[in-house]
Amino acid sequence: MPQPAKGARLGGSAAHEKLLLANLARSLFEHGRITTTEAKARMLRPYAERLITKAKKGDLHNRRQVLGVIRDKDVVFHLFDEIAPNYVNRPGGYTRIIKAGNRKGDNAPMAIIELVEALTVQQTAVKEAEAATKRATKEAAERKAAKKTAAPAVEAAPAAVADEALAVEAEAAESTEAAEAEKA
Repeated sequence: MPQPAKGARLGGSAAHEKLLLANLARSLFEHGRITTTEAKARMLRPYAERLITKAKKGDLHNRRQVLGVIRDKDVVFHLFDEIAPNYVNRPGGYTRIIKAGNRKGDNAPMAIIELVEALTVQQTAVKEAEAATKRATKEAAERKAAKKTAAPAVEAAPAAVADEALAVEAEAAESTEAAEAEKA
């Protein structure tokens, strides 16, 4: 048997919470932005984002799963055909919660939860350019580090060649001196 979730149930049973979140998600997809309490908004955010991710996949299985949660076919159609295509390039973070002060009657903290705008072509291009700049900077740093590690080896190589040349010259000089000493 599944373990029920711990914590607050938004003032009711598990079934009431399930229906409450489904209705909040329906309203969010229908209107694009809703005002509710902060607790409900925080619980709605992952719920709605999961539904948008399923809508992005767009196949029949995911459409039926979303229809099992949101029973309004018009809202599901709107979600799959108008909302989800806007978030094709976005890997998550489809909603935003903005605190809106306290409610007048019971002083409950209120929040506005809304769907964020889809990434425009310009924003996508800017993000790609920033990523390319980061990559170029990282590659330049790696090349510089590689040069530093290779530079002592290169400097050591001429020194080693010079030492060998001196040794060869010294041997040649000794052999020449020895040959001259034999002649004399």
